[in-house]
Amino acid sequence: MNKLLDSPINLLLTTGFLLGLNLPLGKIASDHQVSPLLWALLVSLGGVLFLFPILLVQRKLQKPTWHMVRFATVSGVISFALPNLLIFGLMGYVGSGYMGLMYALSPVFTLFFAILFQMKTPGRIGVFGVCLGFVGAVVVALTRGTAPDAPALMWILAGLIVPLSIGSGNIYRTLDWPKGATPDMLALGSHIVSVLIFVVILLVQDGTLPIKPLYAIPEVTFMQLLFAGMTFPVLFRLQQKGGPVLLSQIGYVAAAVSLIAATTFIGETYPIATWLGAVVIAVGIFFSILAQVKTPKVAVQE
Repeated sequence: MNKLLDSPINLLLTTGFLLGLNLPLGKIASDHQVSPLLWALLVSLGGVLFLFPILLVQRKLQKPTWHMVRFATVSGVISFALPNLLIFGLMGYVGSGYMGLMYALSPVFTLFFAILFQMKTPGRIGVFGVCLGFVGAVVVALTRGTAPDAPALMWILAGLIVPLSIGSGNIYRTLDWPKGATPDMLALGSHIVSVLIFVVILLVQDGTLPIKPLYAIPEVTFMQLLFAGMTFPVLFRLQQKGGPVLLSQIGYVAAAVSLIAATTFIGETYPIATWLGAVVIAVGIFFSILAQVKTPKVAVQE
């Protein structure tokens, strides 16, 4: 377990794998008319319900400093709440394929910001891996379905805020990581903020929390809470050990894993071009791992 938690490569694959398992669950929830905002709330709630009792039992809950509160607030807004709000809000206007493409842009934005802020970035092999993974992700996104008509320019520009927000969050968490704070505490705080945001929005929008559809899929709801809870502790450790550029590539891993999970567990089928895109993603991840092996770096000091 210690080796798993110390290795950026293992953390990348583990986080991407868990995230990939989350995606088909969201599809099942959508098929049962679960509010997308409620499901986004459920994802962050899983992180809170998983982490809080563990930290409490292990007596590892830390008294939050002002720096930790600031970190959790900014991280919760720009990394989790805002991207999910935009993804679910724009899906009906631009289609799932286009939003998948926007999500796939986040590693490119992260790399750009890392260069802009003169942070440590991967060498040529690592950059090639990021670009190759992006090409594969574009193929997967575009072949999994797009809107029948091209979206209006205003929706396209609004969609670009998604990778901008995710990339900014990846960089921010490295630059403003509070000294002495553990990844688990920062993950817990960030998702408490995210949960509160979604609760307020749902109450303002609907006057209540629309949880009745969850009664029809209790097993799926439980699995979503569990997988989400397992995802965020390793995600924040990956941020700490691997840095923002490597972290951003969890979306590439998740895209490939979600194809296999959706095919295996919910019977979805995809054209050969989609699977070829997944192969390109895998090759891109290989080059990213190769770059990490050649130039291992610790991004954040505890």
